[in-house]
Amino acid sequence: MRAFAAAVVGASLVLAAVAAAHPLAPALLDVKEGPPGRLAVGWKMPLLRARGMRLEPVLPARCVATTAVEHVEDGAGVWARWSADCGAGSLVGERFGIDGDAAAGVGAVVRVTLADGRLVEGVVSPARPLLVVPAAAGAGDVVPGYVRLGVEHILSGPDHLLFVFGLVLLAGTTRRLLATVTAFTLGHSITLSLAALGLVDWPARVIESAIAASVLALAVELARRPSAPTLMRRRPWAMAAVFGLLHGLGFASALRAAGLPAGEIPLALVSFNVGIELGQLAFVAVVLAALRATATAIARAPAWAHRVPVYAMGSLAAAWWIERTLGVVR
Repeated sequence: MRAFAAAVVGASLVLAAVAAAHPLAPALLDVKEGPPGRLAVGWKMPLLRARGMRLEPVLPARCVATTAVEHVEDGAGVWARWSADCGAGSLVGERFGIDGDAAAGVGAVVRVTLADGRLVEGVVSPARPLLVVPAAAGAGDVVPGYVRLGVEHILSGPDHLLFVFGLVLLAGTTRRLLATVTAFTLGHSITLSLAALGLVDWPARVIESAIAASVLALAVELARRPSAPTLMRRRPWAMAAVFGLLHGLGFASALRAAGLPAGEIPLALVSFNVGIELGQLAFVAVVLAALRATATAIARAPAWAHRVPVYAMGSLAAAWWIERTLGVVR
């Protein structure tokens, strides 16, 4: 009954994700200081994002727009660009960030290039919406922001979470689960690094469509009767490693759109990956804890109910795949 317990635990995740679309990337606020008091402002929102996601850029109160906003679609996002006048005085101590709904999940990367060439960069979220321009930036400032970005990215992605949930369901024993999750981690770490560094480049819409297909393939496997184990069931770690390569490209979409801070690329990349692993491990821990708490209560459920959450998972993945594939061919 352990497999059924896992399926019932996952039902709440499936229902919560019915209307969700995985956001490819955080928003990006890019500010460049030119002549004294003049700013060139760019605000990029991802094309694919959570439904109802509402975020707006926040500039210092003394900054006033001096040109009309121009909108340009660029890759996986839409840029809004304008100029602003902040008057005399340094930007040190000023606040840049976002204003929006806390339900938006992943927030934004704020990048401020000062007139002297110094780059100040950080990750903000609805819970911590503002970045203060410091007198001097240190390498340690990169770590917490990019770890948080990694955690928020995976926890705001129902497609990635459903895939990890499917791995828990497929693996069965704790030993097999450990090997399977480790293989998935190794797979997505490889392509995340390669793609974030620009060594591998795939269109974001194609990647998201393929990720939805991977969730669907896993759901189909879970729906099969285990009496005749397939290769996927016998060696789930091998499947997890292969599909992990694909999911790593999806993770990299967020990091590449956000940008890697000059001079701190390895640190930011490692921090983002650590954040993804922390979010993934936290999710697995919650699922396993829920299994122990609910296994006895659901032991008397009818046999037909065993497949309901898996079918729901497959239906949701199919809907994602159709929606995203249509977005590719348009």
